[in-house]
Amino acid sequence: MRIARRAERIEPFYVMEVAKAASELGRERQARGADPMIFLNIGEPDFTAPPSVQAAAQRAIAAGQSQYTQATGLPQLRECISAWYAQRFGLEVDAGRIIVTAGASAALQLACLALVDDGDEILMPDPSYPCNRHFVSAAGGNARLLPTTAAQRFQLDAEQVADAWGPRTRGVLLASPSNPTGTSIHPAELQRIAHTVRERGGICMVDEIYLPLSYDDAFGRSALALPDGLGEQIISVNSFSKYFNMTGWRLGWLVVPPALVPVVEKLAQNLYICASTLAQHAALACFEPDTLALYEQRRAAFKARRDAFVPALQAAGLAVPVMPDGAFYAWADCSEACARLGLASSWEFAFAAMEHAGVALTPGRDFGHADTARFVRFSTASSMDELSTAAQRLQHWLRHA
Repeated sequence: MRIARRAERIEPFYVMEVAKAASELGRERQARGADPMIFLNIGEPDFTAPPSVQAAAQRAIAAGQSQYTQATGLPQLRECISAWYAQRFGLEVDAGRIIVTAGASAALQLACLALVDDGDEILMPDPSYPCNRHFVSAAGGNARLLPTTAAQRFQLDAEQVADAWGPRTRGVLLASPSNPTGTSIHPAELQRIAHTVRERGGICMVDEIYLPLSYDDAFGRSALALPDGLGEQIISVNSFSKYFNMTGWRLGWLVVPPALVPVVEKLAQNLYICASTLAQHAALACFEPDTLALYEQRRAAFKARRDAFVPALQAAGLAVPVMPDGAFYAWADCSEACARLGLASSWEFAFAAMEHAGVALTPGRDFGHADTARFVRFSTASSMDELSTAAQRLQHWLRHA
């Protein structure tokens, strides 16, 4: 059977490969009576959808509200998202610019299919979330990863974008806050990037799925708020998975310029008709005052976990060069530990940590090529007790290995 070249261009998702290995090692630990594996490798909140959201889904099922919606989503949900932007960010985002999608993945796929032609080049930071570059590739484009450093907060800057821009460059795909680093682009730098892109007639796509999980007022602003008309040209991707704790419900949204709405709507109609109707009805409850208050309590819990876990990693000899200002990740340099343990890379370190400390984490291999063999990603989305125990295990292993 001949496999399409576009499929062959997609690299394995090593996060999931490591997850399978971690599950197997976890079963082996359990069989021999060892302490259970602590899984800090997958970026999924330990909080599930709030009771109000679950109840809304049950009401929708009981009422038979399961027919197709418009491809752009329930009008009421689009209005709720618009109102949330006004409440949370002081932004006026017309509900007509909001397209509800089958998760942020579908949002990125739609955006790339609408805007990226064969051979187009999209600039992205290295490191960055691997699936984002594969959406570009699946649309026939080429994701060009530009190396970043801790001094840049592992984000692109405008000068770098201008220097890298070539005849095939179509635009940029950014993430703020980012997976795997949890770092954001400073609004002033993001404005300079957007201006640089506009000058060249390009597109600026920004993955903002972790934006509501921002812990620093200096960074917690949407790219849609950029001045001088820049924000109105941004293609913003968002999701109900992370802040709203609805990972398996597969629901997200796009905010696009008005001219792009019918294009994306046409693609959505043909590709998947609409996002899950039941998930959309459930998501309406996300914006109830009591539910939003609960989400803010959970955001505070994520911040407390970061504040406790990152110093514990530092104490174990795993340097975190930039304190994450959002999301629930820690991007830690394990190179010194690797040198002392005789390990070649973060890939080997990740498997050693699973075997000797019973802690599953993600090696940097998935996220690019710029020194990623030195880094591992920890998810801090687990409970404080699990994070504390994991830190103790890592410290004990690395001190006595």
